[in-house]
Amino acid sequence: MKKIALVCSLILLMSCGNKETVIQEIPFEFGVNTAEPNLVARDGMLTLSWVTSVRGKEATLQFSQLKEGKWITPKKVASGDDWFVNWADFPANAVNGNLILTSYLKKSATGTYTYDVVLNLQKLSGEIIKENFLLNTDGIHAEHGFVSMIPNIDGGFFVAWLDGRNTLEKDAEGHHNPMTIRVAEVSKEGAISNEKELDSRVCDCCQTAIAMTENGPVIVYRDRSKKEIRDIYITRRIDGIWTVPTPVFDDGWKIPGCPVNGPKIVSNKKNIAVAWFTAANDTPKVNLSFSLNGGAHFETPIQISNAAAIGRVDVLFLNPKEVLVSYMEKDEKGTFLKSKKVALDGTISDAFVISEIGGSRSTGVPQLEIFKNEVYAVWTVSVDKKNQLKSVKFNIEGL
Repeated sequence: MKKIALVCSLILLMSCGNKETVIQEIPFEFGVNTAEPNLVARDGMLTLSWVTSVRGKEATLQFSQLKEGKWITPKKVASGDDWFVNWADFPANAVNGNLILTSYLKKSATGTYTYDVVLNLQKLSGEIIKENFLLNTDGIHAEHGFVSMIPNIDGGFFVAWLDGRNTLEKDAEGHHNPMTIRVAEVSKEGAISNEKELDSRVCDCCQTAIAMTENGPVIVYRDRSKKEIRDIYITRRIDGIWTVPTPVFDDGWKIPGCPVNGPKIVSNKKNIAVAWFTAANDTPKVNLSFSLNGGAHFETPIQISNAAAIGRVDVLFLNPKEVLVSYMEKDEKGTFLKSKKVALDGTISDAFVISEIGGSRSTGVPQLEIFKNEVYAVWTVSVDKKNQLKSVKFNIEGL
């Protein structure tokens, strides 16, 4: 088998400054048929989870960590031949101390979109705390997924997800009821508590995102109004109570179906940055908006990408005053994973290309993290017509 993706390479890209940004590939040596990555930096560790699967056969969820510049031998979380495996609705992971919480989707009935969210809690060493337990406990054969999770200060986790338990019923006009978004807490022993519906009408299949501020967790997602306006909303947990969701910005994007393009959020104490894709007024673009007060109010959005935007965004803080936004964009030369640096004062850098990238759904949602003053990116490529993860890192000095 070719080892194209396994060879460490160096690529020089001109940055917005006078220095060069060095892109270095980190070999991913754990086979093909790998996809659906989720990359998380936490507690001095960089953790990558993914699914290895072949259509119609067994799927396996694994995770690895970066040690001495290499992905170490992965640990198996779970496997099964009854999973729902999808490029957009991929497993989540969160690390809290020596614990890792992961999710995957398991079919609950024969319908295409009938599946549950299954959680596994274990130590990073592999020791199992609680395995294969349901996040959604409604017992209804409907869609449950698009999970996001973060550590809680008590040693446990906050978990958000889209929930279709109401969609089997119809309204007075004969339309199926919409998807909802819910949140729950998972303790360090694996107990689920404080489950709550946050919004009774949301977009069906856009990823959720969650972050922790100094005031508590915040969740962003794509809302869905009765007039089919699908803009990005936020809800915040203040003094133990989740606030009524409000728009990050009123894009006014009216679309009768789900764009499968969720937002991302990152926080630094009270400062928050939210990146998202919109095509309001038939103009595709990527926007970024800052909040300087924990999400209570957002500044006017900054346009990151123009009409060539595909979206599939990510965002991270480089330092207390600057973020890095990644996004996919297509032009006459191809499809590219690009990035821009944006300051709290609105200063924005020129774009630089992280990599040329496949424009199909099989590319998935590229992941971005910062770890030990370097930026890491992971996405899915095709090698001999088989999916395989690709991971790179680049220095931030030249950004």
